[in-house]
Amino acid sequence: MERKIVLFGSYFSDFYARQPEKVKDKIDYVLELIKYEERVPTKFLKFLAGTDGLYEIKVSTTFSDIRIFCFFDKGRLVILTNSFIKKTQKTPKKELEQAIKLKKEYFKLKKR
Repeated sequence: MERKIVLFGSYFSDFYARQPEKVKDKIDYVLELIKYEERVPTKFLKFLAGTDGLYEIKVSTTFSDIRIFCFFDKGRLVILTNSFIKKTQKTPKKELEQAIKLKKEYFKLKKR
């Protein structure tokens, strides 16, 4: 199985560019898992209940936990939205609201 990963806006790419090389390598590894594995373990990709189809990509490094929000379009197309370094147990409401807004914006633009 192969999924296509697409960036929506520059939110993820801006975040990615600011990361050290070792962190980029870890992010790339997890994205490759999502791209090629039929069943991605919830350790790396988790459905967020109550968010109308949002998922959270989890990347753990020695010093931080990174979260990347995404959603699916037509099953095999993974759309990456915003990302952040998780500092508490709870996902920041602001980040979640932004991901929901970006998902709506994506489908609104797609309808045109």
